[in-house]
Amino acid sequence: MSSMLYALGRFAARARTLMLLLWIAVLAVLGTGAAVFGQGANAPITIPGTESQQALDSLARTFPQVSGTSAQIIVVAKDGQRVDEEPYRGEIERAAKALEGVDDVNAVQTPFGQVAAGLAKDGSAALITVQLKGTASEVPKATLDEVKHASDALAKELPSGAKASYGGEVFNMSVPGISPTEAIGVVVAFVVLILTLGSLLAAGMPLLIAILGVGVAMAGIIFTTAFVPLTSTTPMLALMLGLAVGIDYTLFIVSRHQEQLRAGLDVRESIARATATSGSAVVFAGLTVIIALVGLSVAGIPFLTALGVAAAAAVAIAVLISVTLTPAILSMAGERILPRKQRKQRAALVTGGDPATRELAQDDEGRPTGADAHGAAPAVPKTRAERFFGGWVRLATKKPIITIVAVLLAVGAAAIPALDLRLALPDATALPADDPARITSELTSEHFGAGATGPLVLTGSIVASNDPVGLMNDLADEVRKVPGVAEVPLATPNATADTGIIQVVPEAGPHAESTAKLVDALRAKHDAWEQKYGVSLAVTGFTAVAIDVSNLLAQALLPFAVLVVGLSLILLAMVFRSVWVPIKATLGYLLSVGAAFGAVVAVFQWGWFADLLHVPTTGPVLSFMPIILMGVLFGLAMDYEVFLVSRIREEVVHGADAQTAIRTGFVGSARVVTAAAIIMFAVFAAFVPEGDASIKVIALGLAVGVFVDAFLVRMTLVPAVLALLGDRAWRMPRWLSRVLPVFDVEGEGLARELAHENWPPDQPDARIAGDELLLRGGARVASLRVGPGEALRIDPKQPGGIALAEALSGRSRIVAGTLRVAGLLLPERAGSLRRRAAWATPATVREATGDRPELIVLDLRGGATDAGAREIRSALTAAGVEAAGAATVVVIADAALAAAALPAGTTLREARTGAVEAADAERAGSPETAALIGGDR
Repeated sequence: MSSMLYALGRFAARARTLMLLLWIAVLAVLGTGAAVFGQGANAPITIPGTESQQALDSLARTFPQVSGTSAQIIVVAKDGQRVDEEPYRGEIERAAKALEGVDDVNAVQTPFGQVAAGLAKDGSAALITVQLKGTASEVPKATLDEVKHASDALAKELPSGAKASYGGEVFNMSVPGISPTEAIGVVVAFVVLILTLGSLLAAGMPLLIAILGVGVAMAGIIFTTAFVPLTSTTPMLALMLGLAVGIDYTLFIVSRHQEQLRAGLDVRESIARATATSGSAVVFAGLTVIIALVGLSVAGIPFLTALGVAAAAAVAIAVLISVTLTPAILSMAGERILPRKQRKQRAALVTGGDPATRELAQDDEGRPTGADAHGAAPAVPKTRAERFFGGWVRLATKKPIITIVAVLLAVGAAAIPALDLRLALPDATALPADDPARITSELTSEHFGAGATGPLVLTGSIVASNDPVGLMNDLADEVRKVPGVAEVPLATPNATADTGIIQVVPEAGPHAESTAKLVDALRAKHDAWEQKYGVSLAVTGFTAVAIDVSNLLAQALLPFAVLVVGLSLILLAMVFRSVWVPIKATLGYLLSVGAAFGAVVAVFQWGWFADLLHVPTTGPVLSFMPIILMGVLFGLAMDYEVFLVSRIREEVVHGADAQTAIRTGFVGSARVVTAAAIIMFAVFAAFVPEGDASIKVIALGLAVGVFVDAFLVRMTLVPAVLALLGDRAWRMPRWLSRVLPVFDVEGEGLARELAHENWPPDQPDARIAGDELLLRGGARVASLRVGPGEALRIDPKQPGGIALAEALSGRSRIVAGTLRVAGLLLPERAGSLRRRAAWATPATVREATGDRPELIVLDLRGGATDAGAREIRSALTAAGVEAAGAATVVVIADAALAAAALPAGTTLREARTGAVEAADAERAGSPETAALIGGDR
């Protein structure tokens, strides 16, 4: 990964103008597609396959007059008057008559029609119900405007003091928009970037790159609506996430680049290395977010899957633009990315010469002379930030048990409200107080009861009945007996008498627990009523659909949590080669999730700070908030874990003891992690005060979750736990290490490759070079050199000979030492070497040479006849292996057979292996490495 990103960073730095133009072109193409083909993201929240949704789909075919979405106009009489008297009745009937002629209106129902329903018991209010064709997202704007116009016209004709207001299901959805408040988050991010990076140019870069990435993502999402329906929450969530991670990911790369420039590296070399090291961590962090978001599909809910994929695409674009456009822009900026004072310090550190190539004198590992493990410049006084974070980590690790207990108590207390978490889909009560749909809902609740704002519908086939009207009346009487039913205002067959509906008004509102229990009670009566009346009734309606959606989302939480926790353990074990680090990180993530849920419940259910945060009403929170918050927060938590703990691990790898590694690694990464967390917190928090109801609750949860995870869990709890564990934190069982692949997020392998770029100094053009090699099984090789046009013979009888051949072809790892084959450093580039090497026998040598490998291992342990040797020589000669720059041959054979099989004139080098000595075993280091010498794997 790091090697690929290194090459990508170098290319982007060279082709900087091309890279910028490519991203602008992508934005232009997607933007044009969005403008021309985009349909808008306003799809309804549905779950195909549920009883309620299947019933709605059936009604669309058999009873279109009551299917689809609906609008309502409520008329409230002046005090002391009744709506069933003139002039109210006449005006209501005239408004209904006008609405019947509007396009896409299926039916209009008033208290004075053939099916009388919608009159308050005291005559103070009446409902006009307008049944519309299709779903809420499919109703044309012109039709909605006609409903609004009819309501306004009716209000003008009513006596002074009377009211008329429009609302209903079709108006309950609001399409989120951008408000000036969201810009506050960007302003805060800019200030933090200035303080972190030290210059306006450097601070503006992450913002501009992130905004470009968000523009590409949003254009792509809107363009996608031409083919896939998306909910209104989808683009806003993608915007929020794309902006937050886009700024942070670019910040990590720019910060590392500045650090390396201060150490004296050449600008383009620094760009490539920053892209390889911090870029690897960015790719890993982005992948965790993407996998978690795509993992939302485990719920099996289409709208949630689409939401997760769209948000994941926004994060993927943020990652891609960070590792491609950032190097290009950094190349354009050159040394100006540093503040003027730091540019002067950099000039004083370099050895002189051409400014394009100058860099500090380096040691044999490629770091500036006198630099620390991170390549930082020598003898630089500690900054105020370093002193501050040094004090922080000393306080956190001085008494680790006290720190751990304090954090657990604080975060645990914050999570207590989460025990009261209740879920529901948003309705009109989530709209602003002055929204007509909310006013209509409140008036309906006041005059008809809370249940009238979310009636239930029972429907079924009555085609076998000889008395459809009587049957529906009998069923209505049965429904009235069910506890929780306030009234049954409507029970009627359709015009063809094959389908019947029963409208049920619950005693409580749509979000009440008693309403959910009523839905369960009505469904529990299904078998009894079917046996008695021969009708299979299904419960549907917007309220029933919302309850089904909430139930399925709640059921999906556990499997999704298992997926996320399991993924967390595996990924972190791959990165840190440890057992305790992943366990600690995962438990910390769960603490952050609990605190985020607790804050959401406290604000949106209990009403804490509701006025300050402009929460329109309290009650159950958004049904898909928990699963989205868990997915997104998982990825962000892994960001901080990787960027913080990887620097600590880097110190451990370079030989520091556990306590020193914690302090040094923490100070080296805390400044950037703090800046990243503050930026994320600011971006998310900015969506809370004026955000859409659906976005507001997610934004608050993410803001609190990021704050708790970054500052309490990662920067306080993690150092304390690592200090308590000591060296045990970095251990992993041998069997687990064998199973898990390695993910080098800090580019350690790349750093080693760069340090050995011109190695060995005595023969830089060597095709095979090795020093002080320890091989699997207990053999060692003191020195090995094979130049261009030369071949290497390995005696099959000598100890470790086959292990050496396998190591030279990338098929087995070396235990210790330095080995470079075909320009590839091992074991870091073993995978690349395997693709470039061929293992051949006398029977397969011609086929092997036909693939043009760079290394051929010729296994002649089974011997070969004279004719066979000549055939091998012919194949190798035809492949030109004796020529400099052609494939290098490693032959496993005795001296005579090797000489007979190789082309005439080939210089043959001999491999000498020996037994491992005591000093070698000590050099092997860990028990795991010592086991390799013993041949455990």
